[in-house]
Amino acid sequence: MPEISRFFGIIIAMYYDDHDPPHFHAKYGDMRACFSIAELRIVEGELPRRVVTLVLEWAFEHRKELQDNWSLAKKRVALKKITPLE
Repeated sequence: MPEISRFFGIIIAMYYDDHDPPHFHAKYGDMRACFSIAELRIVEGELPRRVVTLVLEWAFEHRKELQDNWSLAKKRVALKKITPLE
């Protein structure tokens, strides 16, 4: 699972050729969640509220890049790193 960003101990990643709808994965410690790119909400898993807030803030700022990376992942092409939240 290629890492596309990392900030505040949160790892953001996507799988190659993953199932639809477009989404990304966030990991924080031993906790994981899957976020819809279109709806910017958790569709699977659980993270602390503060972590969810940070992930959603980052995803809102980088939604186009997430969509572009999703297209690349479906084609099994190298994903691009996305600027972390500061």
